[in-house]
Amino acid sequence: MRMNSVMPMRHELRLSVQHAVRGVGAPLRAQILRAVRIAQERDAEVTVRIVGEAEGLTLNQTFRHQHHATNVLSFPYAQIPVVQGDLVLCAPVVAREAQEQGKELLAHYMHLIVHGMLHLQGYDHENEIDARIMEQREIVLVARLGFANPYALME
Repeated sequence: MRMNSVMPMRHELRLSVQHAVRGVGAPLRAQILRAVRIAQERDAEVTVRIVGEAEGLTLNQTFRHQHHATNVLSFPYAQIPVVQGDLVLCAPVVAREAQEQGKELLAHYMHLIVHGMLHLQGYDHENEIDARIMEQREIVLVARLGFANPYALME
């Protein structure tokens, strides 16, 4: 008796990649696509935007009332029936963190894209239990991308 191998269903994805800054060591579109796909749990329409410090600061002040640029901001617009949202990565902050934490720049970008995608799909880290669930999911997904546990380097 011959068994048919079943291919996992691939979710639909509409991905837009925007570079407000250039020449900053940001991942290529194909690398961004791979990180988004790894974390994608259902159909999605996602924009990933790489920005400079000024835009990162403005967005963080406007939407989170924080007076500094941050590494990644997630803007979820819908989760059902299709995940819709934007991820904004601040290139200078990502580069600075990678250097300070002794991480490869690409590895840090990939982790932050995975992290942001999980936020778009409803994961959060507002309490200890949810934080552990999200962190464990990130560790597994980042490993599938071929990178080390991003949290092990921070301990």
